[in-house]
Amino acid sequence: MSFTSAGGKNTFFHRTMSFEPITGPDVPRSHLPFSPAVRAGGFVFVSGQASTDEQGNLVLDTFENEMRRTMENIRKILAAAGLSLKDVVQVRGYLIDSSYWDEYNRLYREYFTEPFPARTTIVKCLGRVKVELDVTAYDGKQGTPS
Repeated sequence: MSFTSAGGKNTFFHRTMSFEPITGPDVPRSHLPFSPAVRAGGFVFVSGQASTDEQGNLVLDTFENEMRRTMENIRKILAAAGLSLKDVVQVRGYLIDSSYWDEYNRLYREYFTEPFPARTTIVKCLGRVKVELDVTAYDGKQGTPS
C-alpha cells in the first residue's frame, strides 16, 4: 500500500496480486483452513509442513523420521508446482527442542546444498510434532516478481 498526495488530494493506492493454490493428487491434505502452497508472481509459498500422512493426520515418530516425512511432503508440493528443493530460497524451521539441533543440521544438509537457502530456525515452539518447516521457492520460468 502506498500513500500519495496528488493535486491536494490524499490518495491510497492498494496493489493486489492474485495467487494460485497448488493442488494435485500427491499434495498432502490438511484439515485446517489453508492451502498447502500458493504461487504468487514468481514465488511458491509452501505452508508449514510436518510429519503427516496423505490425509493430513500427524505421524509422530523419531526426529529423523519426522524430518524425512516432512521433507517428502515439501517435495511433493513443490513437484506439483513444477519445482524442486533446488528452487527453495527460504526455509523457516521450527523445532520442539534444541536437543535436536545437531540432527536437524545433519539432515538439512542431505536435502539442501551450497549455496544454502536463507534460513531461520526457532526452537521450543511446537506442541506434539518435533519439526515443522515452511519454505519459499522461486520459479524463474514465471518471470520476475511483481
